Amino acid sequence: MIVLIYITGDMHGDFSRFHDVKKAHIKKGDTLIICGDFGFLWEGSKKEEATLKKIGKLPYQVLFVDGSHENHKLLLSYPETDFAGDRARNLSGSLYLLRRGGIYTIEEKTIFAFGGGVSTDENASRNNEDYLLPSAEEIERASHLLAEHGDKVDFIVTHDAPVRLQRSVDLEDADHLDHLHTFLEEVSKTITFKQWYCGKYHLNRKIPPRYHMLFTDVVKVE
Repeated sequence: MIVLIYITGDMHGDFSRFHDVKKAHIKKGDTLIICGDFGFLWEGSKKEEATLKKIGKLPYQVLFVDGSHENHKLLLSYPETDFAGDRARNLSGSLYLLRRGGIYTIEEKTIFAFGGGVSTDENASRNNEDYLLPSAEEIERASHLLAEHGDKVDFIVTHDAPVRLQRSVDLEDADHLDHLHTFLEEVSKTITFKQWYCGKYHLNRKIPPRYHMLFTDVVKVE
């Protein structure tokens, strides 16, 4: 049986989005990666825990990078464990948060993951300001790890986008750049990769030759 990897954009805690995933013909043993704003964990309530368990029991593996609308403190309270050649936080069953700068080997494909991104929502930013943007240590670790892999991976999954991608679709945010955008732009220039997938901007758009902005679309990694 051929096992596949699928990627989609921000979910914001909307469980109905998994029905769209099912329509994409994802099957048992496949992997779904969410490009940030997972959004199913805010209060740590029993209802949320039940939803996380439900996701963790899906017949396919669910992975995500953190976005700009998350309760990062709660996410980081979950145990970190070895996963696919790096470290990840296990929320339930086969549901994992990929860490910033991690390089994972899934179905013999190397995937560089890097979450984070500033939100235009002032409340979200104020409550998570220490977590939204990467630390110098996270960027340094990611750079060293990429160098160890010969500055080459198969795929890149992020929440935010490099500068060139923002400007190519004429986003307003392109005039408000920070050190995360600078780092992602450097990655886009120096790392060899096949395809780059990102969320945050709520667009379903392919930008040739190698970039994908995702929201509700569920795409198969090729």
